[in-house]
Amino acid sequence: MLIGLMVLFIGVIAGLRAMTAPALASWAAWLDWLPLHDTPLAFMGYAYTPWILTLLALVELANDKLPTTPSRKIPVQFATRVVAGAWSGATLMGAHGNLWLGAIIGACGAVIGTLVCYRSRHSLALHFGGRDLFAVLAEDAVAIGGGILIVLTLA
Repeated sequence: MLIGLMVLFIGVIAGLRAMTAPALASWAAWLDWLPLHDTPLAFMGYAYTPWILTLLALVELANDKLPTTPSRKIPVQFATRVVAGAWSGATLMGAHGNLWLGAIIGACGAVIGTLVCYRSRHSLALHFGGRDLFAVLAEDAVAIGGGILIVLTLA
């Protein structure tokens, strides 16, 4: 039950920040909190994988602050978040023997995270007088902090 909930939540994190979820899942695999050695996702625990994914997550965090960044609801952005949620969910659930169920739950979490957090960010920006930067930084904090709590729960 707990693992299913954590997989859903990591999907929600992917809905907030697509690359943060796989980066955190990879760190958990690298730290051997997720035994993936005999699975197709064993590469998530390789020495360079968490570093590469962290770099991509940092680029995404910086890019999200730019005024030219497209909406998370356009097809390419939305699909990226769903794939990242599925990937992260499969990584977390794969350590417990069910990659496909993890992928499905993670993808569902990403859909929820993308849609709900889009509305929340818009509302929060309005609360801050239309300044989106404060809402973006709050969203960053939730994505990073929440993701860390999720992987620590599974450690």
